Amino acid sequence: MNNEYLKFAKQIAYKAGEIMLKYFETDNGATYKCDKTIVTLADKEINKYLIEKVKERFPEHSVDGEENSFGKSKYVWVCDPIDGTAMYARHIPVATFSLALVIDGIPEVGVIYDPFLKHLYSAQKGKGAYKDEEKISVNAIELEDKRAVNQYDMWPKAEYNIYDVIKELGEKTYFVSIGSIVRASVCVASGEFVSAIFPGTKHKNCDIAAAKIIVEEAGGKVTNLFGKEQRYDQDINGAIISNGKVHDEIVGVIKKYCK
Repeated sequence: MNNEYLKFAKQIAYKAGEIMLKYFETDNGATYKCDKTIVTLADKEINKYLIEKVKERFPEHSVDGEENSFGKSKYVWVCDPIDGTAMYARHIPVATFSLALVIDGIPEVGVIYDPFLKHLYSAQKGKGAYKDEEKISVNAIELEDKRAVNQYDMWPKAEYNIYDVIKELGEKTYFVSIGSIVRASVCVASGEFVSAIFPGTKHKNCDIAAAKIIVEEAGGKVTNLFGKEQRYDQDINGAIISNGKVHDEIVGVIKKYCK
C-alpha cells in the first residue's frame, strides 16, 4: 500500500510544481497573514488542490496544510504548499513543495519537490531515500571539517532564540540561511549540508514531516531541538536535521541556551 501512497504523493508534487512555476514569473498575489508571514496565490491553489485530491482518492484520510486543513484521521497528509514563500514571492528560486503521509504521528511516506531544478526527493519507510531515481545518503562530515555547511532559521517571534547557539557553533563551523528549511533539509539528505537547525513550533510540523522521513531514510537523524522524538500530526518543538554524526553535539549546545 505504501507504493500507492508514494505514487499519489509524487503526482501531487509534480502538479504543485506546475502551479508554482505558473505564478513564479508573474504577479503571485503575495499578501500578509495576521502573523505577518507571507502567502501567495500559489500556496492557496496547491493546498486546495491537495484537499480535493485526498477527498477523491482517500476520503477517510485528513489533510493538515499550512494554508488549510480537512478532516480528522490517524492518516494525515501533512503539507507545506510552498516552503520559502518569502523568497518565492520575490521571484528568488529557492522554494520547495513538501508533503508527507503521517500515520499515528509518524511520517511513513514523504516527497519534496524543487520545481526550479526539477528534482523530486522521496522516501518511504524502510526503502531508502531518493533524488529522482538516484539513491541518496547523508555525509559523514564533522562540524569542524572545513567542508561543513549548516543551515539555520531564525525570526524575532520564534519561541526559541537560537542566536547564541549559532554564535557558539559558528566558532567551529559554517552557517548559511537560504530561506527554506525544507530545501536545506534535502541538502542534508543528499550530503551537501551537515545539519539544519529550526526553531519553529506552532503548525511547523508542515515544514518538517517530509524532511523527517527523507533525511532518516538517507541515514541521517531528525529530532526536536532537544534530541527527542516528536509527533508530526501536531505542533512541534523545533527540529534538528543532521547527518547523525553531529547531532548530539548540536543538542548539547542548544540545551545550554534554550529551555
